[in-house]
Amino acid sequence: MIEHRTFGWKDAESTCAHSYLVPPLLKEFQKRFEGKPATILDLGCGNGFVSAELAKLGHCVIAVDASSDGIEIARSNFANVRFHVCSIYDEQLLSIVEELVDCVISLEVVEHLFYPRKLFEQSYRVLKPGGIFVLSTPYHGYLKNLAISLLDGWDKHFTVDCDGGHIKFFSNKTFARMAFDAGFRNPRLLGAGRLPWLWKSTIMITQK
Repeated sequence: MIEHRTFGWKDAESTCAHSYLVPPLLKEFQKRFEGKPATILDLGCGNGFVSAELAKLGHCVIAVDASSDGIEIARSNFANVRFHVCSIYDEQLLSIVEELVDCVISLEVVEHLFYPRKLFEQSYRVLKPGGIFVLSTPYHGYLKNLAISLLDGWDKHFTVDCDGGHIKFFSNKTFARMAFDAGFRNPRLLGAGRLPWLWKSTIMITQK
């Protein structure tokens, strides 16, 4: 199986996507856990920035990524998180986590996967009953797609020359359906970044 083992991470700083994904994520966690510590698994943690932000709130965070360069940077900068090099396809994921968790997060990961259902299946497997799964993917809807077409922006949008780039594109309907198929329930979808209906990403919050 082909895996993208290096992403090209240079540092542990936040990315442009973090600026519009992290605030609603932290707001959701504050509401959901009311300041109580939770056990969280970050699937596809990249350079570890988001994992570290959650750990600052007192949560116990385990974070994995197939990218060895991202994990090396994360371990060097964030001592309050358990980091592991591991793919979401790897069956030893549960043994790495060691226990069922209260929450799984996976931000801007699913669109990079040849087999995106595996992300949902693995997340369902490691969650406690009633646990939540929070994930995001670039938003695609009629108005945004139309705007990209009118601006002749599809070549730039698809970035086909980017190794390890986006290979799957979800509508809100297909995004929610994949969650249902894996056994999740009550998916809630939020737009993040930019104006309504031109959002940069969709955030989905669903429950086991």
